[in-house]
Amino acid sequence: MIEKIQRIREEIEALKVSKSEDLEAIRIKYLSKKGEISQLFNDFRSVAADQKREVGKQLNELKERAVEKLNELKSEFEDTHSDEQNIDLTRTAYPIPMGSHHPLSLVKNEICDIFGRLGFSIAEGPEIEDDWHVFSALNFAQDHPARDMQDTFFIQRSPDILLRTHTSSVQTRTMEHAQPPIRIICPGRVYRNEAISYRAHCFFHQVEALYVDKNVSFADLKQALLYFAKEMFGSETQIRLRPSYFPFTEPSAEMDISCNICGGKGCAFCKHTGWVEILGCGMVDPNVLDACGIDSKVYSGYALGMGIERITNLKYKVKDLRMFSENDVRFLEEFESAH
Repeated sequence: MIEKIQRIREEIEALKVSKSEDLEAIRIKYLSKKGEISQLFNDFRSVAADQKREVGKQLNELKERAVEKLNELKSEFEDTHSDEQNIDLTRTAYPIPMGSHHPLSLVKNEICDIFGRLGFSIAEGPEIEDDWHVFSALNFAQDHPARDMQDTFFIQRSPDILLRTHTSSVQTRTMEHAQPPIRIICPGRVYRNEAISYRAHCFFHQVEALYVDKNVSFADLKQALLYFAKEMFGSETQIRLRPSYFPFTEPSAEMDISCNICGGKGCAFCKHTGWVEILGCGMVDPNVLDACGIDSKVYSGYALGMGIERITNLKYKVKDLRMFSENDVRFLEEFESAH
C-alpha cells in the first residue's frame, strides 16, 4: 500500500500540462470518485490494524498534494495562456476615452441636491401604474382628457393599467403609507402620447416635490421656489407666479423665471417677454389629501413639478430635446466639463 502511495506521488510530482484538457484528465485520473487515490481509500479498509496509522497519514498527505499540484498546474497554465485568451479584437483601441454623465442626469442630480438642502428626501415608484394612483386619487374627473387613449399610453383596460403620465403617482403612494410631515422629491421617467418634435417627446423626465404638514402656506411654496430658481440659474434670477389650473392643486400657478439669456430684457428665446415658464405648482387640493388618508382639516401642503428636459434646455441652451435620447457621443462629450 505504501509503495503504491509513493509511486502515485512521484507521478503527480512529475505532471505537466500543455492544454486545458490535460487538467481535466489529471483530475479524473487521480481525484474523481473512480480515480486512483479514491481507490486507495477503498483499499485502506483491508490494511492491517498496526499499519493503519502510518498508511492513513501518507494517504491523506497524498490527496492534499494531488489537489495542490492540480491547482499549481491550473495557475501556471492560466498565466501562460491568459494573454492569448483575453484578446478582444472588437475592443476599443487604447487609450479608452473617459465617459461623462448624461446632461439630464447632471440636472436631475442638481435639482435633487438643491431640494435636499431644504430637507426633501427622494421617493421613487413604478413606471407602470394603475388609474387610481395616476388620476383618481389626484382629483381627475372621470371625463378628463388626460384619461383618453389619445393622450395616454394604456396597457390594459378594466382595471386600467397605464404608463404613468407624471410622477405625482409617487406622491399618492407615499401619502397612502405615511403620515405628515411629508417632504419628498420624486424624479423619474414619464410617458405621454405626443407628436415627437424638437420641443416634445412621447417620453420625458420629471421632478416633482411634495410638502405636507400643519400650517403649510402658499408663502412657504413661493419662498422654496425662489430659493430653487436662484440656486439653479443664478442669484440674479427673479420669479413670477401666474394663476393656472391643475386638478390636484388649488390654488394653482405657473412659475416663470427671468430669462437667463437676455437677463429679462427680451430676446427670441423668451419671445421678447423677458420671462420663461419652467414649472407648475400649487397648494395640494383637500380632496387629494382626503383620498390618500390624510385629514385635510388638520394638514395642508404644496406640490410642484417640472420637466428635467426643459430645465436642461434652459441651463445648457440645447435647442432640440430629441438630442437627449439619440445617444450621439459627439453631443454627450460636450458635457464632460460639467461634472
